Amino acid sequence: MDVKTLIQKSIQYRKRTLKAIKTANAGHTGGDLSCLDILNVLYNHVMNISPDNMQSPDRDRFIQSKGHSVEALYVVLSDKGFFPDSALDTICQYQSDFIGHPTRKIPGVEQNTGALGHGLSVAVGLALAAKMDERAYRVFTLMGDGELTEGSLWEASMSAAHYKLDNLVVIVDRNGLQITGKTEEVMALEPLGQKFEAFGYAVKTVDGNDIPALLNMFSQLPFEPGKPSLILASTVKGKGISFMEHKADWHHHVPTDEEMLIALRELDAALETQVG
Repeated sequence: MDVKTLIQKSIQYRKRTLKAIKTANAGHTGGDLSCLDILNVLYNHVMNISPDNMQSPDRDRFIQSKGHSVEALYVVLSDKGFFPDSALDTICQYQSDFIGHPTRKIPGVEQNTGALGHGLSVAVGLALAAKMDERAYRVFTLMGDGELTEGSLWEASMSAAHYKLDNLVVIVDRNGLQITGKTEEVMALEPLGQKFEAFGYAVKTVDGNDIPALLNMFSQLPFEPGKPSLILASTVKGKGISFMEHKADWHHHVPTDEEMLIALRELDAALETQVG
């Protein structure tokens, strides 16, 4: 898929995600929008994952550790053909399997997540299994920066380095905000890259909302033989919607009818600039 098509996909994904959140009357809007470009590039360009190979032991694995941003994941999985688009309208509805965090009841979801800090441990286990079984698959996990204060994450990081898991790719959605405010005010993380390097990762930074930059970054994997790769993806919470960007209030917030009209109008205008 070429760059222009991927950019268009991201805009379409943002529209569908907002509509799904509005219908559900629930959702983590800001984080969904910040990580959509990453999910787009992973599923449409990087990872060997499809509805046709989910039973293959050689498929790549993806774990969404920041499970609260599940609406974005559902939208991408639907677009990839794991389930019909109409299923997105059942998110958070009575007796629906499409709940507010990833669950293995949904086709395409590898692991239940949402208890923050646990996704990396699962990803490390999968990557270690690949090494032990002499399989060539890679393991990708997407984490939010707000979950980086969880101790289990750093324990998993030590294991990843110890076992030289260069088949593991960790992406941090570094939008700088969590539910109660700026990450650096809630619990300071910087110098974050140096911390991950000290735990044995090969670390690179990228604009996580720049499609060409993401394509270039993922083309460099693994960054160093014998080391897990970590991508610090600088993103914008609420990306693509002017009144949502850089706002902690949009961590978990449903647009009003008026806000939906404005947001969709902005996205349609952005899409028009990519068409033709």
